[in-house]
Amino acid sequence: MGALDEGRLNLELELETGIKNACIDLAFEHQPETLAIQDAVKLLLQGLHEDVNREGIKKTPFRVAKALREGTRGYKLKVKEYVQSALFPEAGLEDGIGQAGGVGGLVVVRDLDHYSYCESCLLPFHVRCHVGYVPSEQRVLGLSKFSRVADVFAKRLQEPQGLADDICSALHHWVKPSGVAVVLQCSHIHFPCLDVKSLSDNGFVKLMVSSGSGVFEDEGSSLWGEFLSFLKLKGVKTEALCGSVKKEWCPSVKTSSEEEDPEMVSAVVSILKSLGEDPSREGLIATPSRFLKWMMNFQNVNLEMKLNGVNGVKANGEVKLHCELNLPFWSMCEHHLLPFYGVVHIGYYCGEGYSHKSLMKSIVHFYGFKLQVQERMTRQIAETLSPLVGGDVIVVAEAGHTCMISRGIEKFGSSTATIAVLGQFSNDGSARAEQDPCNGCFEGRCKLPILKWYPSVKSSSEQDTEMVSAVVSILKSLGELRSVKGRTPNRKFKEKKLHCELNLPFWSMCEHHLLPFYGVVHIGYYCAEGYNHKSLMKSIVHFYGFKLQVQERMTRQIAEK
Repeated sequence: MGALDEGRLNLELELETGIKNACIDLAFEHQPETLAIQDAVKLLLQGLHEDVNREGIKKTPFRVAKALREGTRGYKLKVKEYVQSALFPEAGLEDGIGQAGGVGGLVVVRDLDHYSYCESCLLPFHVRCHVGYVPSEQRVLGLSKFSRVADVFAKRLQEPQGLADDICSALHHWVKPSGVAVVLQCSHIHFPCLDVKSLSDNGFVKLMVSSGSGVFEDEGSSLWGEFLSFLKLKGVKTEALCGSVKKEWCPSVKTSSEEEDPEMVSAVVSILKSLGEDPSREGLIATPSRFLKWMMNFQNVNLEMKLNGVNGVKANGEVKLHCELNLPFWSMCEHHLLPFYGVVHIGYYCGEGYSHKSLMKSIVHFYGFKLQVQERMTRQIAETLSPLVGGDVIVVAEAGHTCMISRGIEKFGSSTATIAVLGQFSNDGSARAEQDPCNGCFEGRCKLPILKWYPSVKSSSEQDTEMVSAVVSILKSLGELRSVKGRTPNRKFKEKKLHCELNLPFWSMCEHHLLPFYGVVHIGYYCAEGYNHKSLMKSIVHFYGFKLQVQERMTRQIAEK
């Protein structure tokens, strides 16, 4: 549980009072910060032995400057501007018994996806943010503003615990609720190993952190339990929050230091200053060295590939289709200097008893560790392999690109597939059909089962079991709240049993923006055996759904009715 850092909050308040920006009237490409980053990137490219006038990277310095400044725009954003215009009045329960609406009722906003830049190595990391808060003073915050506030702090150089504390403290300061709880699921890209034998496709460090204020300061409270139960309802493994939080989670911190080019170090320092950061602050002192260690993995050393005497002649006699699947690779997008990573699948015809897996891993590794574009890398692997396996080869590369999800449209969950076919695969329909991943398991011969790359979806029965468990957990935490208030159930109440009506669908219209929202309602209640109120409850949910609504009020109205 992260304690709120008053120093970080005070810094944010200073930013809120006004940010000096002498170049605001200049076009982006002419602003001093943009020009300084471009000069620094040119020097870094030269340190990688690249030709800065090469067609593919001629505009890379500008693209990198744009991506970095866009990815750290949070330094110039103000939380107050998002929050103060989106606080809406909302009454609580009329009789004052219980918690709902704008007084005391828990509101949970889940699965807010963001990208931030790691302050230790300058690489982007993925953040999935969950926020819970207890409204007070009969007012609630517009739901979209939770993502806005999270984005203000995600778009800075960050580390997970500091990011959670920033979001929590800002919401508590500007919204003034009874309390705020924040849980972040963070994924950081691993630093790849240059040893092809050690290269793994398990390429992420994962960390879950939390922060709480007000009524959520005590991590053992029933409110925290209720909040975590709502996260479990969506499949979040909250057990990962147990234990002490690692102080250093970035993989770069564990890497050994090497001798660096002073000019390249100065270039990274210049980038940090241009982003509005202080390179001398504690979290950034070693950042230039760590970033350069990552960058130097992809230098253009123009080494000849040694193919270990493979003559590439097909064996006499019958040849069969062979496949090498899930060969991992790491690479660096030459347009934005951001990593992309994934797996390569290779199909080829070869005589029985021949195996080229180690060779193919080396070739994939060789073309991966360069400034690249995925289309070119796929073609280069196919062209290099073709004479070694008799000319017939198909190469499929599947990759996730951080330049697609940490900048621009921020298309989370996107992936890119590229295909190169040579020889028999390019002109023989039957050969390609045998390799077609869309054929599923056609007669058991599907060698590129793309659908198997993704996690299988749980059956509806498994989901229902988890849902029931989570709902019961929520009800138990609410029961603990009743006992704390001294409400002891009478004998008649004890004889009743707990009933649940799950997944009652609703549609409604947001009264703030006249846009639809929809979902399901779960209801738990005590009732004598043999009674069934499902049809009544469906009607009530339907009645309060088909109005201009806010979700907090609709939930309260259903409970009151």
